[in-house]
Order: sequence, then C-alpha cells, then structure tokens
Amino acid sequence: QACDARKAGGPSASIQSKKKKRKKGTEEIGSVCLDTKMLVTGSKDAISWLPQEVLGDILSLVPTKLAASTSLLSKKWRNVFALVHNLDFDDSVFLQPEEGKEKRHVIRECFRSFVDRTLALQCASPIKKFSLKYHYDYDSELTHVVRWVCNALDRGVLELAVSIKPRYEPYVRSETGHWKPPLNAKTHGEVFLPPALFTSKTLVKLTLGTRVSFGKLPPDLSLPALKSLFIDSIFFEYEDLCYVLLPGCPVLEELFVCHKQYMGIPYCISSRTIEKLSVQYNSDYDLDCMIGMSFDAPRLVFLDYSDYAVSEYPQVNLKSLVEARLDLRYSKKIRRPDISGLFIGISNIETLHLSANSVDVISRCVKHGVILPVFNNLVSLTFGSKKKRGWRLLPYLLKQSPMLETLIIQGLDGNICDVTLRPYQVKVLHVLGYGGAAKELEQLKSFLGKTECLELVQVEVVDDGIISQTYKDLMTLVGVSVSPKCQIKVA
Repeated sequence: QACDARKAGGPSASIQSKKKKRKKGTEEIGSVCLDTKMLVTGSKDAISWLPQEVLGDILSLVPTKLAASTSLLSKKWRNVFALVHNLDFDDSVFLQPEEGKEKRHVIRECFRSFVDRTLALQCASPIKKFSLKYHYDYDSELTHVVRWVCNALDRGVLELAVSIKPRYEPYVRSETGHWKPPLNAKTHGEVFLPPALFTSKTLVKLTLGTRVSFGKLPPDLSLPALKSLFIDSIFFEYEDLCYVLLPGCPVLEELFVCHKQYMGIPYCISSRTIEKLSVQYNSDYDLDCMIGMSFDAPRLVFLDYSDYAVSEYPQVNLKSLVEARLDLRYSKKIRRPDISGLFIGISNIETLHLSANSVDVISRCVKHGVILPVFNNLVSLTFGSKKKRGWRLLPYLLKQSPMLETLIIQGLDGNICDVTLRPYQVKVLHVLGYGGAAKELEQLKSFLGKTECLELVQVEVVDDGIISQTYKDLMTLVGVSVSPKCQIKVA
C-alpha cells in the first residue's frame, strides 16, 4: 500500500499513520512540534515552549552578557544558558562606566567575576566559539586568562579568539626615532598561555593578539584540525612562526598575519598547505635591519600583502598563485628597495591589484634599474596613481602583460601624463571613482586612443547626478576612437 501511495504521488501509509497519531492542536515546525495554543497572537510566553536546544541556539546569537542575564529568570533558563555554545567576553564593555560609578579596579574585578560565574553556570557543556578581549596591568592578572582559556579547551572549543593587550604601549619612539620601553610600564613580562592551547585536537580557527610575546613555543606544538589562523602583532622568538607554529598546522588553509608598530616582524612565511594569505605590516621598528622578506607557500592561491618595500625578497615560492593584492610603501630607511624577487615570484598570476603606493614604489625601482618580468598569464590589472611618475609605469606594465584583457584604473583626477592603450590588447576598460571633470574626460580620451579590440567601457562615478552626462560623453568618445561594437556602462 505504501508503494501504491508513493506511485500515486501521495504520502506513504507510515507517514499517514504518524499524522493520525499527532495530537490535535499541534503544529510541526521542522522537527519541532509546538502547541498552537501557545503561538496565538497575544501569547506572552510562547518562546518558553520552544525546546531547550532551540533556545540555546537563540541565546548563542546574542552577546554573552545579555544571554547570561536570562539565567536569573528561572531554573529552566539557567539550564538553557548551559546550552549556549558561543561565548564572547570583552572587558572594554565593563571598563567604560558612567561618570560617578565604581572605580576602575572594582569594575575590573566585576568583569573577572562575571567570566568566572558565566563559565560555572555552563558547567562542562561543549562550546563552539570562545572570544576573550582582556587588558592587563600586571603579570599576575594573566592567571585568570590561563584559567579561562583552559576551560574553553577542556570543553572542545572549535573557534578560539584571545586578544590580550597591555594597557601601556609596550615600546615607544624616543626623540632620536629609536624604540624603547616606556618609563611608566608596570610590567614587561611575557604572556604564557597554557600548553594545551598548542596541542588542541579540536581547534579549527584560532585568533591570537595583541602586542604581546608568547615566549618560546613548545617544540611538540600540534594543531591537527586548525584551518584558519589569525595573528595580530605578536612577538615570536627567532623563526618560531616559520619553523614551529606553521609546520604544526598540517591542514592550515588560511593565514592572516598583522603587525602594527611593534617589534619582531616575521620576515618569513612558510607553509606547504595554506591557500589564502594576508600579510598586513604597518611597522618600521626593525625595518633597517631586516634581511628581507620571504614567502614559501607553493599551494597559495590568493595573496594580500601590505608592507614597506624591503631591501630584497630572497625567496618567493608562490607557483600556484592566481590573484595578488599589493600595497607596498616607501620608507626612508630603505632608499633602494629591490622588489624584483617578489615580482618574479608572482609572475604567473592571472589577477593583479596595485595600490597607488605600490605604483609609486615600483616606478622608483624601475627608475633605478629594476626590470619587471613578463606576466604571461596576467589577464586583469588594477592600476592607479596620483603622480606622473606612476602613470609613466603603465605602458611598461602593459608591454610586460601580453595577455591582458581587463584594465581597471583609478585616480584619473590626479597628475597624469599621456597614456594610450595598445591597439590590440585590452578588451575591458573599467574606470573607478570618475568625477566628470574636464581633465578626467581628457585623460580618458587619451586612454582610449585607437583601441580596436575594446569590447566594454565601464565607468563608476562618484556622484549619481553625473551618470547621464558621463554616458553621453563616453558615447561621443567611443564613436570617434573605438569600435562601434563597444558597449558603454555607467554606474
């Protein structure tokens, strides 16, 4: 009979039987049966009739401080809070009291008590995400951090974010420009996180910061499930990042390394597994004594690199790289940076984004004799500059990119020299930040020249009010300079 019912397109007998047994006056939502009487308009406590697991999921979506307050409602809600699997603790929420409230040290103690009580309420229930942001004055305060992190690790946390930041600036510039410890610093000790953090078998995502040193990493470091690692301004002992931490993450796919005005810039990134890498350096602390910057990541597909251009790039093994975003900045500490190693290492890419800073650095290097490689696979280039020197680089880049099809330009309102696209090369011209000034229109006319292969001109304006006029101007330009088959888009 069940087969006959299925053939007829109706429900099977077993399903029909279940429907008959279902209590009258109930509705099924997914796999949850609810009493419809509690869902009628005006019911003040309909949410309490949801299963505890569902309520736990809901509370996991709100800030922990708010979720914890529900435990005061009743014993049932205390049990529900134990099922919350996302916890976030941020002491800055506590350390911004209204005027006339308790003193800072009292509020800090309140925060620590809140974390302890919250973790105690949850007993040992599993958690998925644990986030902690904590500022400290004394080394003794870090014992609390160790206890909290251990609690999360013992409960099989999947995503852990720990930001431990001293209240003082660890290192400041002297009048001579050198870095030194501040005179009012209360402690300069290292932050010792529990060894269990570096041997967790459950961690999938780990975020660590900020402006601290974790000391010598354990040689038996092993994070077998870690796929995403985010590091913010951490001082590593000599080559610990490259030769201890990263090798201990055998399935790591995504790496983010940020370093802002702090000592100990990692100058080597080496991993056989990462596919996505973001390196954001904004510190010239030891720039003049760096031996160079190296990348050894043969499986890397995407690179986002922002840094001061260094003296050399001795090793750049990025043979699988498809897309790169470069923001290279010039520093007086290195007057003659050599970027040739970097560009040779990424010469197989298909998409390249160059910031105005990068264009300026590259043009300086080319002026001093650096020869760029041929980018045989490059099909999309983003380019912009505010200086004539930068725009003079574009024809050279176009020559070194024989397969280029899409050119994205920005900064037409800057100081541009005459640049004309090669007649049989670019198919798509994309202009960003177009303001509609006569100077910009003239520069755009220069760009178009006699480009016979151009199939699309797309312009993004800064003001919607000039869309109509920009479209008319482009139609006039295209009619004179470009193939009539070329499409025009203005947004």
